[in-house]
Amino acid sequence: MDKNYDSLKLGNQICFPIYAAAREIVKKYSPLLKDVDLTYTQYITMMVMWEEKKATAAHIGERLFLDSGTLTPLLKTLERKGLVIRRRSEKDERVLEVVITEEGERLKEKALKAPENMAKCLDLTKEEAEFLYKTMYKILGR
Repeated sequence: MDKNYDSLKLGNQICFPIYAAAREIVKKYSPLLKDVDLTYTQYITMMVMWEEKKATAAHIGERLFLDSGTLTPLLKTLERKGLVIRRRSEKDERVLEVVITEEGERLKEKALKAPENMAKCLDLTKEEAEFLYKTMYKILGR
């Protein structure tokens, strides 16, 4: 390839290994989340709910970098599973609130092993993991 087009080589892209690594990590999570019957996206949504107990859909979307087109069906599925309740805010009915259920709260105990098992799947030292974490959040602007 002509040197003028080096910037178009896949091997010269920072975005590609980030994209591929993210896909690989999500794939590695799948068997770890079978016991809790959650997809990766459902799992990270429940992580927000375990932390906050009650949040607006907009807030959950902001925390997870998800748009409403992705988040709405995700929250509906979690509600069908009995893990959250979606309801309109009494103060402003345009606002959708999400509240964790007792069943959703109990699921947290079953999910406790997933992060530990995931860490075993990644061949990173503690320092490498911390550096990667900080770098990814720097890219995300946080």
